[in-house]
Amino acid sequence: MSDDRVHMTLDEVRDFARTILTRVGLAPDHVEAVAETMVAGERDGCGSHGIYRLLVAAHSVATGVVDPNATPVLTRPAPAILRVDGGGGFAQLAFETGRQALVDTARAQGLAALALNNVVHFAALWPEVEALVAEGLVVIAVTPSHAWVAPAGGTKPLFGTNPIAFGWPRPGGRPFVFDFATSAVARGEIELHRRADRPVPPDWGYDAEGQETTEAAQVLAGAMRTFGGHKGSALSAMVELMAGPLIGDLTSRESIVRDGGRGGSPIGGELILAINPAGFLGDAAADEIARAEALFDGIEAQGARLPGARRHAARAVSLTEGVWVSKQLIADIENVVRENT
Repeated sequence: MSDDRVHMTLDEVRDFARTILTRVGLAPDHVEAVAETMVAGERDGCGSHGIYRLLVAAHSVATGVVDPNATPVLTRPAPAILRVDGGGGFAQLAFETGRQALVDTARAQGLAALALNNVVHFAALWPEVEALVAEGLVVIAVTPSHAWVAPAGGTKPLFGTNPIAFGWPRPGGRPFVFDFATSAVARGEIELHRRADRPVPPDWGYDAEGQETTEAAQVLAGAMRTFGGHKGSALSAMVELMAGPLIGDLTSRESIVRDGGRGGSPIGGELILAINPAGFLGDAAADEIARAEALFDGIEAQGARLPGARRHAARAVSLTEGVWVSKQLIADIENVVRENT
């Protein structure tokens, strides 16, 4: 029991997300796809990717950043390359439009690439990666965002948070999946600190004058840092190139210019690479996937945690016990919807 939180089942989270998204004018097929991403965030203990994202989704629709009625279009520029033009809609429906074709192509060709173009992206990549890994594929996904992050050695925004996600299928249905921003922390985490009026560590970012700060609002107005110094900076540049010019879409700096001060979600593209282990290994694929378990055993035998383990642990609890959500967040979401409808 908590005075500042409300208990919700996952079905109640789903119904709430669907109701809010419908009220702000999102078309039904987009509502279903977007809501499931938010449910996944709450289910797996990732509050910054749960219904908190309704705030920015509602704002993006209200300010015209996203087309709430966009119809994604799937094309095949080459035998192993797929492209979905999202038409300016949220990325979730564009992904669903190309998902099965990506799976089928990877199985037939050994590997395949899916470019999502002209989409608005506000969510984590791991739900998409998990959906593809469940089909027995090895997956890498990358996407830029808005120019919020300074390159190592600089203090002015140039890169996005630029997440990289990777997935590997495992026997037993609990895949190895990591998804991390190449920034020191996800922007949503800084926003949650701001909402709670909590300081952030001094290595998370700079204020608008390029000085270190522990004030979340100052970091949001200034520039975030990459993780790992020059290493995170190099990975962030890689994401910019792979999910920007390589697929004919926007870089993070171009995305924030396109936004034009509206404060919406990032505009641009996403690149997903899917590899069918049988394409390399043939009948030996199952044995090699099983042999890879020795690596995971070696990690856990030392007391180390596998990436994604925390999400799976939270999922096991929430599936039966539901989740706790901030009452203030619920109220803020309702207020944003009233102001924008």
